[in-house]
Parts: sequence; structure tokens; C-alpha cells
Amino acid sequence: MSQPSKRRIAVVTTSRADYSHLYWPLRELSAHPGVELGVIVLGPHLSPGFGNTIAEIERDGFPIRARIECLLSSDTDTGMAKTIGIAILGLADALSAWRPDLLLLIADRYEMLAPASVALALRIPIAHIEGGEVSQGAIDDQVRNALTKLAHIHFTSTPTARRRVIAMGEEPWRVHHAGAPSLDHMQRSALLDHAALVAHLGLALTPPTIVAAWHPVTILRDTNAEADAFFAALARTRGQLIFVYPNADAGSYALIERTRALAESRPHTHIFVNLDAITYWSLLRHADLLIGNSSSGIMEAASFALPVVNVGMRQQGRERAPNVIDVPAEAKAIRTAIRHALSPEFRHSLAGMTNPYGDGTAAQTITRVLTTVPLDNLLIKKPVPLPETEPGEVPRP
Repeated sequence: MSQPSKRRIAVVTTSRADYSHLYWPLRELSAHPGVELGVIVLGPHLSPGFGNTIAEIERDGFPIRARIECLLSSDTDTGMAKTIGIAILGLADALSAWRPDLLLLIADRYEMLAPASVALALRIPIAHIEGGEVSQGAIDDQVRNALTKLAHIHFTSTPTARRRVIAMGEEPWRVHHAGAPSLDHMQRSALLDHAALVAHLGLALTPPTIVAAWHPVTILRDTNAEADAFFAALARTRGQLIFVYPNADAGSYALIERTRALAESRPHTHIFVNLDAITYWSLLRHADLLIGNSSSGIMEAASFALPVVNVGMRQQGRERAPNVIDVPAEAKAIRTAIRHALSPEFRHSLAGMTNPYGDGTAAQTITRVLTTVPLDNLLIKKPVPLPETEPGEVPRP
């Protein structure tokens, strides 16, 4: 009697950020006896300028099915647009050759439009993680919503996000509340203690230790319009400052130069091109403050009750826990928020808080659904029943 064939599941990763979220789902899928896993790597992962982070995937031992060179050496929105096109060409060949049963995508990076478009043309069902969230200050918001409508299975981080995906017309049985998979690290990964983290980074972590994560605000024509206030505030802030590189978006090279210039003029300022997931989460665990406009301040910092100063409009609209202090991109307001966030009173007020983005069991839910969902007719979505009248319309007699 022949053995049933394994279910082919392809997982796309483009950068350090989404790989840190995908690590535990990849671990679960790779260990499942009914799955043939293939990882498709593209974008910043293959860029020496952004740390050549594909090496981390190789060290972890996940099976890399394809390596798609597509990231242009550019700092413009035109470069971003061309990157999508180049990625589509490479992905068309890779996915046509392997023909997975399911394609797993995550979040909202613009590069993810490429695999979603190719999968649509090749009739490959798409599963999507982290739909239904909101970040109005980035094109990520539109990308996330586009991926949601292209996808056939959804894994949301919060109950509110699940309701939002269903409100977009997705059938409820397709939409699963899993939690954010990045939080699985907090439950399942061995984070570094203070001594090990100090040794690994080569820094003393003298308090106050402030982690800075700032990315281009891609919804604005000038993606760095809010950066002046951010860097001006940090230049006048005491303490040890640890920067991580921005995302590979339009304006990222200019931000890197701004960061380097600040490090040259401000004592105790350190820059890291990339920090692997374990090191980064361990740093958040032992830091005194996270400042910037990164989603990690919204989604993961809450697991450590870490004070966060969220600056500007990039994360506007996201659900957040009480550890987040929102401020406009104004230097004075940022400095005031930093002082408040570093106060013992604010830190003590966060005792016992919970993270709205989950409890660290997302990978198990994602794997269970991906390995059991019937594939027959998965591509065919039922339309949402329309109301009898438009909002505000008076019914005809």
C-alpha cells in the first residue's frame, strides 16, 4: 500500500524581521511528518548591506528551496517598485518548478506582493499571518489588506484583527486567531540572561539603556520627514543608546547615514546592522526603554512590560498595551515622553500587564491548520451577502 504524499508548504521570508516571526512556525512545520517544507528567500536576506541574513536561515537548518535576488541597490520608491517586478520574475520560475500545495506569507512588507501575485496566477492557495492589523503611517497598511484579500487562510494576532478580516469579506471558517508568532520566542526560546547578553554584544548595558528602532515612514512623500525631530531628541537624551538598522525601504540609506553621524557626535551610541531574534528579544528584556516607530515596540515589547516611546504616525491605528506612550514627531514632546517612560513610577505601573498579541502558542495553531485544512475548492471564496440597502438609504416601498 503506497504512503500518502506529503503536503508541500512553501514559506516566504524577505528580511530579518519576518524571519524572526516565522522561526517557530518553520520549526513546527519542518518537524511535521506530513509536511514537505520549502523556504523561499528573497530581498534584504541576500543583501550584504543589510547583513546577508540568509546565513541565519542556513545555520538553523531549514530547507531553502529558492534564493531570489531582487533587491536593488536603491534608496527610492522607484527602486522599491522595481524590486517587486524583479521578485515576480524569479518567483514565477521557482514556484512553477516546485508547485507547493500552500504558500505561507506574513505581515505587510511590500516585497510580499510579489509571491502573492505569482501564487494567484499559478492557482496556489495562500495562507497569511497578521492580517487585520492597522498601521496607517506606512504603505504596509495597504499591502497587508491586499494580501488579506488574496489569501485563502488567515492567522490573526488579536481577536479584533480577526473581526476586521471577516469584515473585509473573508468567510469566518478561513480566519483563525493564532496570536503573533514572534511571541513564541518568549515561551519557547532560551533568551540570554544579562551576563550572556553583555558578553554577546560587547557592551556594559549601563542604565539607562535605550534601544532605538526607526524606519522610513513610507506613506509620506518624504519618508524621512519625521526623522529630524527623532534624531534631535536623541542627541539631547542621556544614557546608552543602541540602534538597529532600518528596514530596506525608500530612505533607509539616508537614515543609516544620520545614525552614523549621531554616533560620531554622541557618546555611548552603538549601531548594529542586524541582531538575530534571540539577541534582539533578550535586549528588549533587559533594556530600560525602546524608542522609535517599529512594530516591535507595539507587539513584542509588551511581553517584557518594557516602556516604549512610539514616535510619529507610522504605527498609527495599531492596538497597543499600556506600556506604549504615543508622541508626535516633535523633539520637545519626545524628550518629555522619554523622561516619563524612564521614571520608576511609569515602570511600576506596568506590573502585571498582559500582551494583547498573544500567549506564545501561535506556531502550533498555524501548523495544525495548514496540515489539516482541506485543499479541495480552497481557492473558491464565497461572496459576502449584501445588505438590502446602502447605509443611509431609505428602502423602497
